[in-house]
Amino acid sequence: MQFLKRIRDEVFSYEQDNTSFSFVLHLYKSFYTHPAGTMHIDLKNGINMTIQTLTELFERDLERLRQEINLYKNEDNLWVLKEGISNTAGNLCLHLMGNLNYFIGAVLGKTGYVRHREDEFGLKNIPRQDLILNIDNCRLIVKSTLLKLSPADLEKTFPQPVFEKAITTEMMLMHLTTHLTYHLGQINYHRRLLDQ
Repeated sequence: MQFLKRIRDEVFSYEQDNTSFSFVLHLYKSFYTHPAGTMHIDLKNGINMTIQTLTELFERDLERLRQEINLYKNEDNLWVLKEGISNTAGNLCLHLMGNLNYFIGAVLGKTGYVRHREDEFGLKNIPRQDLILNIDNCRLIVKSTLLKLSPADLEKTFPQPVFEKAITTEMMLMHLTTHLTYHLGQINYHRRLLDQ
């Protein structure tokens, strides 16, 4: 990390000299680009760009989830099933909250959250305002947990076995973003179908 700070300082001391700046930047990229090309440090801020990007994606899609739940014209429709649809928007929302609160909050953030997965699909008619409150609380937990992670944390094996083989924390977080987006699309479709 000391070497990284030195490189960063040199980059800014050579900003006026394009040749030197390009050379130092080349050195930085050579030594501090992740082999997969996915993880690097922002020279100015020292921020891990993978963590920053994941945080922004979770923030964006949790805000979209909040908007989708609020857009239902008839609150009761959150809990209505239609032919060809397996889950209501309300249950998908509960499922997403349980998933993120457990895998990010409890496993990575040590929040103590206990997941009751069967309730995510079994509970019905939770008031919209309670769903929104759960989304808002989840956003805080996800963001605060992610911002505490280091680049080294991302490379570690995810502490909770999920799939048939061990995966890195970075891979698990990417999986969780796509899982959120997948169900967000289902909720959007459900809302448009029910609000016709």
